[in-house]
Amino acid sequence: MTALARYARLFAIQLRTSVLLALQYRVEFVVQAIMSVFWTATALVPLLALYDRRPSIAGWSRDEALIVVGFFTALKGVLEGAIQPSLGAVVEHVRKGTLDFVLLKPVDAQFLVSTSKLDVFKGVHVLTGLGVIGWALHALGRAPGPLAIATALTLFAVGALLLYSIHLLVVALAFKVVKVDNLSFLFSSAYDAARWPSSVFRGAFAIFFTFVLPLAVMTTFPALALLGRLPARSLALALGLGVAFGLASRAAFQRALGSYTSAGG
Repeated sequence: MTALARYARLFAIQLRTSVLLALQYRVEFVVQAIMSVFWTATALVPLLALYDRRPSIAGWSRDEALIVVGFFTALKGVLEGAIQPSLGAVVEHVRKGTLDFVLLKPVDAQFLVSTSKLDVFKGVHVLTGLGVIGWALHALGRAPGPLAIATALTLFAVGALLLYSIHLLVVALAFKVVKVDNLSFLFSSAYDAARWPSSVFRGAFAIFFTFVLPLAVMTTFPALALLGRLPARSLALALGLGVAFGLASRAAFQRALGSYTSAGG
């Protein structure tokens, strides 16, 4: 069995375990679905209020901006359903000194901790986000071609990688600074800015939300791809940032593991 096939099988096992656990609380699926619709509605209110007074904001019409909100909502599902539950558990392991049980297993520690806990019900956010995108495209009267859809999906995956990498960098700090919850809450608050098209930010904010905390890459770039307005250099920038953040977070986590002294250390 190749390494890729082995890890795919391990991920399937982790996912199956999470699904079986979730099925024990089926009522929660209905609750999550209702909360997802409610949360999305609250995200739409400020946008719709602004567009009620003007037809365009920073070069974006209301329906075009709704596509950004759709990607924002879908990535929120990835963040709360896959990234935060698993990586949040790492912080608890470090606090309690129980990370030893993970490190002793004959598998890559980063892979294991990143897939150890999945909240499948949060996937409702992904479906809600896709629904908003479909609604917006229907209102615009546009049907993106295969290339545009493939590019948007690629950028969505890059956005998920960026979210994961940023959280992994925060988790790496937990090996040195026990209390990192405030950083996670700070990022969650900052992520709310991703619901707006990146062109509404100017000057230093535009640079910050593109290169330092690349929210624009996560939500605005996929929307531009669907609309057929994404420059090739922006696609290259997004791919480059994804690789850079991924490698940096991997290096930081491996270095943090090297400094871990375990419960008996």
